[in-house]
Amino acid sequence: MTIHPLQYTEHKPSTALAKYIKCYYTLQCEPGVWMEDQAFATGCIEVMFTLSGTPWQTKMKGNFTQTSNIELWGQILQPLTFQIAGQNEIFGIRFFPAAAAFLLKEEIHQFNNNVLDLTNVIGNSIQELHAQLQDASSIKRRIELVDSYLLKKLVAHTKTLDRIDMVQQVMNELTHKDFFDNINNVAERYGISSRYLQKVFLHYTGLTPKLYAKINRFQNSLILIGKGDQPLTAIAYECGYFDQSHFIREFKSFTGFAPSGFDSESSSAVLASPNK
Repeated sequence: MTIHPLQYTEHKPSTALAKYIKCYYTLQCEPGVWMEDQAFATGCIEVMFTLSGTPWQTKMKGNFTQTSNIELWGQILQPLTFQIAGQNEIFGIRFFPAAAAFLLKEEIHQFNNNVLDLTNVIGNSIQELHAQLQDASSIKRRIELVDSYLLKKLVAHTKTLDRIDMVQQVMNELTHKDFFDNINNVAERYGISSRYLQKVFLHYTGLTPKLYAKINRFQNSLILIGKGDQPLTAIAYECGYFDQSHFIREFKSFTGFAPSGFDSESSSAVLASPNK
């Protein structure tokens, strides 16, 4: 088995944030390591604080650029290449798909396929949190600091939470096979039209319901490929693809590879999948 150069560990947020934060995580890379990898669509918005070492470089429009110390990762819908050089320590926040809206004022789709400096999006208060995280001597203290910061943001945006909760409930219904046949009935239960439901979904997640369903199916397939104990035909069936050609086509649209040519052991996308 290949030992991945990134050490990835997940941590739980406070109970009050559990509806909105899927997990916190730490990423560590040892000195002397150089690696290039790709990030794929996850359906989640993420914030990453570089606490030590050099920030990552991401490839945008054909060129590598160094990211900031406080990165906002929007919905990544196309394979995004990144590089890490040497020792590096990161603390990350992974939001549930609709939940980053309580932190970000803009419509989420505006951040799609971008890695941005979060300070430019929400202001300098995030710089103070970054400094506190760097000074903290334990992961427990770092979690407490981020919990406190996000809870204050949550309280300040209570009007947004009803819509976030509604979208996240709709996401749970997306797992039903007949969802798109009955989308009018689903919308009616929430007292809105199907057109408005899709508009709100896009506003809070950056995705359409159909695209989110595709990403979720893709992430499930990544996990099964990573386990390596099922043939691709079985994975296609279990993840809800029509047939193997449908599976190959969608997998390739998100990764650039056919499933048979994907190296799951060396991919951080499997290591850090939100669907694990």
